Amino acid sequence: MAKKIAILLSHVAVIHIGQKAPLTLKLLEVSYWQASMNDGNGRAVVKSNDGAWLAIFSAWMIAMSSTLGALFIGEVMGQMPCDLCWHQRAFMFPLAVLLAVAAFRSDARAWIYAVPLAAVGWLIAAFHNLLYFNIIPTAIKPCGQGPSCSGAGMLLFGTLPIPLLSLGAFTVIIALLLIVRRRTPA
Repeated sequence: MAKKIAILLSHVAVIHIGQKAPLTLKLLEVSYWQASMNDGNGRAVVKSNDGAWLAIFSAWMIAMSSTLGALFIGEVMGQMPCDLCWHQRAFMFPLAVLLAVAAFRSDARAWIYAVPLAAVGWLIAAFHNLLYFNIIPTAIKPCGQGPSCSGAGMLLFGTLPIPLLSLGAFTVIIALLLIVRRRTPA
């Protein structure tokens, strides 16, 4: 297994505040340009850098927060999710596990597996929001039979609906994973 040593770079940044004396800050930058693992045949299988790892970690934090929030609403608050909320959970919960493993292993190629999960979850969340805000007329109601997420109890801070939070979480996760894709060498 070939492991390359991380390069530590120390930079001094000088910031001028108006005409006053300069304020000097030391910034420590850790760069794992080629933190790689070997597949046994001498080929590197994981190549990552800090920018990709940070984006994966951030996506994991959002997925984990969304998962814990959904579990809190269902198990602690005792409010059952509607059908569309269940479908969104089916795509958010695996993202929390998948992105945790990717962050732990510094596997920047995990975006290949995570983006399709997040994209399908995003489509369901977008449809749910279109129904929730009555943008598309249809006989199907987002929370027609059974549990309802359209009541006043399903608003965060009294104004932010839970379906909108789900759409926002999927959107940010997809954006972060596309950043990982861009920062990952081919």
